[in-house]
Amino acid sequence: MSDDEKKSGDSEFLSRWSRRKQEAREQPPAAQPVVAADAPVPVLPPVNELTLESDFSGFMHPKVDDNLRRAALKKLFSDPHFNIMDGLDTYIDDYSQPNPIPPAMLAGLRQAQNILAWAKETKEETAARFAPPPLENSALPPTEQSTLPADEIAPPPEVVPAANAQPTAAEPAADAAAERKS
Repeated sequence: MSDDEKKSGDSEFLSRWSRRKQEAREQPPAAQPVVAADAPVPVLPPVNELTLESDFSGFMHPKVDDNLRRAALKKLFSDPHFNIMDGLDTYIDDYSQPNPIPPAMLAGLRQAQNILAWAKETKEETAARFAPPPLENSALPPTEQSTLPADEIAPPPEVVPAANAQPTAAEPAADAAAERKS
């Protein structure tokens, strides 16, 4: 569609809209049923005999007493048909009786607390948590490390291959390289 066609289509729409709006202004407003103030009060049934199928329009007459009108409307809206909760009310629950939190939810909350604690850690705390343990005195339990002097702690034993151990694939290559250098 070209720009000229769009403009002509828009102008046709706007002219039609303008013409209809002008016609609506010229027409008299729709006649609404107006109850004359001097009209007699309709015959009304007793309020205690009203049902959902009853005609309540008579109670809306301007000459009907306000208390009678309210009583009729109260009777109408007391029907269970109008007392269905829509589910959108967030404050309809009884919060006066606390329900215990299920154990599975508590476990999830504890995990959430751990996650939040991890998020609040500083860089130094994180580095300290992931730092390797100190190498010296690592062979002894922490209580014994602090009680023994440094000269009494035995060095870690050296790994000596057994005499009947089979050489691995890397060992013959290392032996061959050592022989070439010599």
